[in-house]
Amino acid sequence: MAYRFDNLKLDKGMYGQSGRSFTQVLEAEDPSEHYRGSALEGLDAYQRQLKRFDIKVKGAGSDVVEKFFRTADSAVLFPEYVARAVRQGMEESNLLPHIAAAVTSFDGMDYRSICSVPGKSDKELRRVEEGAELPQTQIRTRENLVRLHKRGRLLVASYEAVRWQRLDLFSVALRQIGAYINRMHLEDAIDVLINGDGNSNAAPQHQVGRGAIGGTAGSLTYSDLVDFWAQFDPYEMNTLLVSGDVMRKLLNMEEFRNPLTGLNFQGTGRLTAPLGATLLRTSAVGGGTLIGLDKHYALEMVQGSDVTVEYDKLVDRQLERAAITSISGFAKLFPEAAQVLKV
Repeated sequence: MAYRFDNLKLDKGMYGQSGRSFTQVLEAEDPSEHYRGSALEGLDAYQRQLKRFDIKVKGAGSDVVEKFFRTADSAVLFPEYVARAVRQGMEESNLLPHIAAAVTSFDGMDYRSICSVPGKSDKELRRVEEGAELPQTQIRTRENLVRLHKRGRLLVASYEAVRWQRLDLFSVALRQIGAYINRMHLEDAIDVLINGDGNSNAAPQHQVGRGAIGGTAGSLTYSDLVDFWAQFDPYEMNTLLVSGDVMRKLLNMEEFRNPLTGLNFQGTGRLTAPLGATLLRTSAVGGGTLIGLDKHYALEMVQGSDVTVEYDKLVDRQLERAAITSISGFAKLFPEAAQVLKV
């Protein structure tokens, strides 16, 4: 049986189509549904092109970078290989899915989110008499725009320096670039959680030893965490973002040494706080800081573009100073769904 992928004409123009990725363009030309029940089932259109040119990108038997440039058609596949490796690095240890309530794709740099900020009376579940007017929840657009930021790195390497490198090893360097880009997006997200998105919606700030939080400044006890947890009604504190020093304080709590918690950590590698929240440590959070949030209501991630590479340069073997970028921004949804505790 003849397959379309074997004679598909590839060119750089496949990268420049608005609203569609290179893989989506390939899928339109060579749909995966045509391969059901065949030996190629389970491969996407790009992976079938790798198979067509016999390019192995991972494993001990991976090919060298130069293999992409044996023909003009196979060279067109190289930018997508770079983008996929970078994307894989962004997805490794990615905390954003754990703190974003929604992800919105947006083609532009300035985005206006929506908001609904109910008052105390609006949160009460009151009985409505027959014929009476139902309570209202108002949803409106934000006054100020949410600005998206382009984050990226330059790939600085000559073709001569990398042409004989194995793709499996080269992917490691590309994944690291992805990890750096994702770290920048996480820092943006944490800044919005704490300071808001410019719409007067900064997170409420608490200090151990002051106001509603008991204890002594500089220390953190289980009782302090309970006081912090109590500030979230009607939201649920189901996620904690903490700095390294706060993580040490949590791990040294007697309540945290519960045998079941230890067994969980040893069996799955996942840590949970004594109050049932998912515990996420990151150096993107400042020292002595703990951010509690209801991940279902706190943050919207606005994605302006996925991983973008300068495909013209890469196809033409001009690797030096080729930009790899990703555009994202963040909008605060419900201000009280994220709160900050300073130790």
